[in-house]
Amino acid sequence: MKYRLGVDVGGTNTDAIIIDENLDVVASVKSPTTGDIYQGIINSIRAVLEESKVDKSSISMAMLGTTQCTNAIVERKRLSTFAVLRIGAPASVGIPSMVDWDEDLKSFCVAKTIISGGFEYDGKQLASFDEDAARSFFESVKGKTDSIAISCVFASVRNDHEKKAAEIAREVLGNDVHLSISSEIGSMGLIERENATILNAALCKVAQSFTDGFENSLRKEGIVNATIYLSQNDGTLMTMDYARRYPILTIACGPTNSIRGASYLSKCANAIVVDVGGTTTDIGSLQNGFPRESGVAVTIGGVRTNFRMPDVISIGIGGGSIVRKNADGTVTVGPDSVGYNITKDALVFGGSVVTATDIAVRLGLCDIGNKENVSSIPLDFAQKAQDAMVSLVEDAIDSMKLSSDDVDVVLVGGGAVILPETLKGATKVLKPSHSPVANAIGCAISKVSGTYEKLINYDEIPREKALELAKEEAVRMAVSSGAAEDTVEIIDVEDVPLQYYPGNTVRIKIKAAGELK
Repeated sequence: MKYRLGVDVGGTNTDAIIIDENLDVVASVKSPTTGDIYQGIINSIRAVLEESKVDKSSISMAMLGTTQCTNAIVERKRLSTFAVLRIGAPASVGIPSMVDWDEDLKSFCVAKTIISGGFEYDGKQLASFDEDAARSFFESVKGKTDSIAISCVFASVRNDHEKKAAEIAREVLGNDVHLSISSEIGSMGLIERENATILNAALCKVAQSFTDGFENSLRKEGIVNATIYLSQNDGTLMTMDYARRYPILTIACGPTNSIRGASYLSKCANAIVVDVGGTTTDIGSLQNGFPRESGVAVTIGGVRTNFRMPDVISIGIGGGSIVRKNADGTVTVGPDSVGYNITKDALVFGGSVVTATDIAVRLGLCDIGNKENVSSIPLDFAQKAQDAMVSLVEDAIDSMKLSSDDVDVVLVGGGAVILPETLKGATKVLKPSHSPVANAIGCAISKVSGTYEKLINYDEIPREKALELAKEEAVRMAVSSGAAEDTVEIIDVEDVPLQYYPGNTVRIKIKAAGELK
């Protein structure tokens, strides 16, 4: 029997699970996240191995979901230096790179320039590519930076100039410098795609750190036969090498894992998922078993980007959220939280801070810690706190709906005990077994995907032929990422007319996913 190990690192807890070949849960644990992320990972791996009693040599796959990249951008820590080359003069010189970035993020940029080149929306050349200028720029930053970000006008339609620039960069800078190429990362829209590419470049050291750290943690615990995968934010997996090339794709993988895990545990393919953690609650939408992708540009750490992201709303409610009574008699919950200190700060654990978990215990929603410690909380105070939490969650659920109809709601996460099993706007509220570790389960059962996106003129290629070719390319991309070819299926098809383009131009986006080989 072969097993999979799934680990998901959250702000409050690090969850670990082991599942067998039939994707049944063998063991699961929740361990407090530590200041040193990797000690928390090691603690959770040790605990789940002890509980499961499985032979370490029989673990063939290990999956990690981590918030390291998100934290690095938000905190402005551990980012790499980078240089930015945009191919788009003279058409795009009016808007410089990083024009609206915060100064503390801009400080990681050692140089930037815009050179001649780029394309029109239909693939016609805007200007010839200035190879000499590209070479000169790369020579000027040699030895001064860890990473290069390359973007080009309409590279998502035609990436010839980006590929040529990357070849020159490799020739001048060698193989040790990380290259981020916009056509491989973002979607339509030069500035947002360029921003995503720059952030990817800035994350190369962070990616090296968490991939090496996870590998070393496994080895330290005697797990040496496992192929390692990282979670991406579309609900699928990527290899270690892929994660090092595209670390930005791990951003928001936490809520994505929870959504996938919720789908697997509840057997629901379409629902609203409410993932309650220790600090925040993430609300997302399940569509055909995968997270619904956001249709708008997403801001990460103050930077507007357009690469794929799950459509998720986050609110400051969690199991560790601090509850307060205001001077006017109202009760507020959060957004601040005791986080991973809940086991020593919350009343039920002998602490002195009233948390959302204490309220749930007082109202009889769960039995955690010592309930005698919360007996002094007035019932009307507890009910007001509960009403405040429920109201925030119900409003967020309504925001995620595509219509006014009631929908199925799946509650997961370690903090889900703070919410009742009846919510306005829900046809039914499900709390499946193993829901506290849905994120780790989502990480472990994930598939491998490929997404193909391109502008097509149906006057030149008939719609049926264009869609057929796009589907073939998406399947090929999934297989090249590690999916077993006979398991790959098309899970999403977008075919959007673009009225602001001449002719019958549409944006085709196809996603395919399959089981790991």
